[in-house]
Amino acid sequence: MTTEFARHLEEDARLVILRELSAQVNNTLNESTVTDVLELWGHNRSREWVRTQIRKLGELGAVRVTDRNGFLICELTQAGMDHVSRRSVIDGVKRPTLR
Repeated sequence: MTTEFARHLEEDARLVILRELSAQVNNTLNESTVTDVLELWGHNRSREWVRTQIRKLGELGAVRVTDRNGFLICELTQAGMDHVSRRSVIDGVKRPTLR
């Protein structure tokens, strides 16, 4: 897999995570559920890869990440919601298409 394609997959997975978080009543998901959601969208990757994407979204300010005894929980931030709603752009996350 080329570096460019790997980056494309990571950015797409991050958008999937943000979209799913925005669909939740409390804008929160745990790493296990995020892994399941990503698999539904064709990202069949290891739990560690998923955790890396969650942490990256935290670094980008799109989510708040809480570590509960080694188990990650992520919560959508306003910046993440703005990206999903196309009000702003977060570099490192695929841009949502118009629906």
